Formats: sequence, C-alpha cells, structure tokens
Amino acid sequence: MTAPNRATLWGRILVDELANGGLDAVCIAPGSRSTPLTVAFAEHPDIETYSHLDERSAAYFALGRGRRTGEPTALVCTSGTAAANFHPAVIEAAQARVPLLVLTADRPPELRDSGANQTIDQTKLYGDAVRWDAELPEPEADERKVRSLRTTAARALSETVGVEPGPVHLNCPFRKPLEPLDVPGDVPDAFADTLAGSGREGAFVATDRGRRTLDREADSIRTLADALEAAERPLIVAGPADPRDLQELEPETVVTLAERLGAPILADPLSGLRFGVHVPGEDAGDGRIYGGYDTYVDALPDPDVVLRFGASPTSKPLRHALRDADARQFVIDPAGAWREATFTATDLLAATPASVIGATLEILESGTNAHATAADEWIARFDAAERRHWAVHEGAIDDLESDPVEGAVLASAFAQAPDPGTVFVSNSMPIRDADRFARPRSADLTVLANRGASGIDGIESTALGAGSATDDPLVLVTGDLAFYHDSNGLLAVDRCGVDATIVLLDNDGGGIFHQLPIEEFEPPFTDQFKTPHGLEFDALGDLYAVEFERVAPTEFDDAYRRSLEATGTQVLWVPFDSEASHRRRDALEKRVTDDLDDSDS
Repeated sequence: MTAPNRATLWGRILVDELANGGLDAVCIAPGSRSTPLTVAFAEHPDIETYSHLDERSAAYFALGRGRRTGEPTALVCTSGTAAANFHPAVIEAAQARVPLLVLTADRPPELRDSGANQTIDQTKLYGDAVRWDAELPEPEADERKVRSLRTTAARALSETVGVEPGPVHLNCPFRKPLEPLDVPGDVPDAFADTLAGSGREGAFVATDRGRRTLDREADSIRTLADALEAAERPLIVAGPADPRDLQELEPETVVTLAERLGAPILADPLSGLRFGVHVPGEDAGDGRIYGGYDTYVDALPDPDVVLRFGASPTSKPLRHALRDADARQFVIDPAGAWREATFTATDLLAATPASVIGATLEILESGTNAHATAADEWIARFDAAERRHWAVHEGAIDDLESDPVEGAVLASAFAQAPDPGTVFVSNSMPIRDADRFARPRSADLTVLANRGASGIDGIESTALGAGSATDDPLVLVTGDLAFYHDSNGLLAVDRCGVDATIVLLDNDGGGIFHQLPIEEFEPPFTDQFKTPHGLEFDALGDLYAVEFERVAPTEFDDAYRRSLEATGTQVLWVPFDSEASHRRRDALEKRVTDDLDDSDS
C-alpha cells in the first residue's frame, strides 16, 4: 500500500487492517484532524459509512448497531471536546457489554498543555470505561512502526469482542498535511512491497478470544444439577441479555430445562426469552414463559433454588423478591463478573449461559423428577397468577377512554409489532411498562434497550443504529424527555436511511418521579423533578422530514397499524396525564394482588 504522504498512509493502513479483521461499518462525525481516517474509511469498498453531524448521536448510533449485531462498529471524530461527546455512549457500551471501537484523532503530543487550539489530553480519556486503550505512534513510513500499527488494529478489534465485550479506544495523533496531498519522499515507492505495506491475507494477527464454558464433568455443574433436582420450588430468572448471549442462547433449551424441573421462567422483555417461537400460544404459563410477575411475584411463596442469567432484572418487585428469598441462587455470567446488586446470590458460575444450561440438561434429562407433585402445584400457582395479571391488564386496555394508562399503549405496541421486528424501548417508564404490560408472544421480536447505565440520552440514535443493522421493521417506544434529549438523532432518518415507527408517550415531564416519595414535597416536586416542558413536538416534523401524528390513547391501535404499513418514519405522539396514569397503574397492581390473596384464603 502506498500514499501521497505519511498521514494518508497511516489512515489507509489502519482502515485496511480493520476491514481485514471484519469491521464492516463506521460512524463518522466531521472534523479536520480526523481527515486521514475519514478519507480512508470513505474510500474503502468493504466498510459502510454513516455520516453524523453530532458526535453524541454518532456514538449512540454505533452503539445501537453493536447491540443489534454483537459486532463492533467504529467511531471517528476530530480532537478536543468532539471526543468527550462520545463518552456517554462509551459508558453504556461498557456497562452493557456492547462492542464498540472508538478512534479519536489528535494533535501531535507536544501541543498538549501548550494552549494550542482544540487540544486536550486525550490519552486514557475514557478511564476504566474501555476494555483496552492505546495511543498510536505518530505516522511514519517505517516498516516496524507500521507492523505495530497493524498489530494494534487487529488487537483492538479483537478486544471489543473478548470474554467481556465492550468499547476499545485508539487515540490517533496526526501532523499536517492531513489531506491526501503529495509530499515528495514522505512514503517511498518500495514501501508498498514490504510486509507492513502489503499486510497479510486476512487479519495481520488472527485472534481467537474464546468463551468461558463448563461441561457436565465440572463440579459446579453437578452441584447445580443436584440442587435443581432436589428443589420443590425451582425458579429460572432470565434478565436482560448481553448481545453475544442473545445470539448464542437457544430459548428452546431453557424451556426444556424448565419443563424437566417444573420451573417457571420469569423472562425479562430484554432477555430474548419472552418473545419467540418457543412461546407456543396465548395461554398464560404455556411453555413456562411468564411475563406478568411484576405485579404478583411478592404474593407467591419463595423459591428454594433459583437459576439466574443475564443482567439484573428490570422489575424492582422481582429484584426485591430475590433479595428476600431464603433460597440458593446460582448466577451465570460469561465474564465471571458480579451483576447482582442485592448481594444475596450464593453461587457464581463464570461461563456462558448456553454451556451451563446445556450441560445441566444433559445430566438431568436421563432422570425423573422426584418432586413432580410439588412442582405441579408450584407451576399451578404461577399459572393462576399469570392468568389473573393478563385478565386485569387487558381490561385496562378496554378502559383506555375512561382510565388512560401508558402501559396499555406498550401492550398494544408489542402485541402488534411486526414479526420479525426490532423493538427498542426507552428507559424510565417505557421499559418498566414493557416489563409489566408486554405479554409473551410467539413472534420473532428482538427487544432492545440501553439498560447498562439506564440513561435517557441517545435513545433515538441507538434505536436507529439498531435498525440500520437489519432489514426487520423498527419500532421505538420512548418517553417525552428522552425524545427531547436526543432529538438531534432524528437526522439519521434521512442521512442514514433508517425508517421507523416511533411511539412517543408524552406525559409532559419526568412522570416516573410520581413513583418516589419526593412526590409528596411540593415545592420542589413540580419545578425540580417532574419539570413540565409544554413542548409541541410536531414542530420537529419539518426539521427532520418525519411525519408527526397526535394520537389519543383510544386511537392508538389504528394509528399504529397505519404506520407499520406505511413507508418512511412516523412519530405517533400520544399524550398522557402522568399522575393519573400512575394512579391507574397502582390500582391495576392492587387488583391482581387482592385477587390472589382472596384465592389463597
């Protein structure tokens, strides 16, 4: 490989090596210092480029692609605060184990701490939020340096998908000229024939990161199998799945294990288990998949053994029930990390959920269930609670006109979502309502959210990034503050060619704060917590070339169907009174628990 100058050479070789390693997409924010990288990416035939004007939105878009695919998307920006704007998405990627490769252009090192324009210290900019970081050497047509560059690029890409996937940062200093201008003698013609200049077939360094697994011979698997087999009230809890686990875990295997044990599966909407062909029908409890536990888990007896995998469940009642249960709790985590913030788990298995569940099933499938009668009674309790939950909540949908509740819109959005389809859910109330109101369904739905750090920033961008990685239709359900926070992200609808149905639940501020004791303190509750904004969001329609439709809750189903059948992007703007909606939600929960109490008496 040759180039008119050393900066251009450096950019071309770095991008070439990343493409050889399998990178297929990059999000680029404009800037001068990053010119060698931008030009190299734009010229490369095997890498798709997405242009973004806002670095924060670019970073979340790349995050969304990584969350949907399980593979890294690269990010490119110029020096200074541009790189700092990547930081929120880097944190989310770290917490949620999403692969991401961050390339920040920089001024030459001697300009740091000199007052030079647009120059900050970018070394280790993201602290411990990255899995690995490196400062690249200054560009030079030196064979050893370029071999080092290729090795570093290959290593960086492999580190994003290691045992604990996540973000990796390469800081890339460049001297002028940054454009592909000819500098005689800068890159010798013979350099293209060297190993450094030509590279190797495929990645310069092929890395097999491996995965932690356990087989049936492991002592811990035997211990788990014995505990589950001896349990009278076994329980399986599937929390939000990491992107890699979402791809590897076979839901049918989990269902088979549950049926063998007589164990309910409490499936978080982000687990990859609440939706799919393994959910055989509409009947509550059918197939061992339960989704209504948020209202009734406190009203049922404690399990005696719990098998947990995925991140911490979305449901606070479920987290508290697990905290308070007198039970042995096995947590499976492929990175061997601790993701159980109540600190009550008793066993940690550092392996992939797929390997642990498969090995456990191998041990158990030849035996008989010694507690079949007790297990039948245990399942019957969950079946009754699940049926009551959905009967009450489906009644809430019928009562939308007299008693509007935001969760009823979530229920309809999931029940009618395209099959196959991608559904992205914002933090705050939408994900909580998805957990409570989204009924298990036999449909190929990939449900995603930013639950690593659980922020409301970057929601539109992450959803559109996820949508860019698949041909499946995209639905985004978001609250008004999150929508406002990342309205810049809507520019990707046109610039990146991603269409979506966006369900905007507008309760005029931070409605979730009605769930906290601070609601009783007025002031400062309204002005400092709920913070009503009074925004008319349809003004964004002309700005970002998206269609806005103000929709009453009772009209949502028809408007939603029209949007799913239409081309382009539509925003269905559904207003709610947040306080009334919360009161209605609380009343629904009380009806379920009261009915369960009556049935036990």
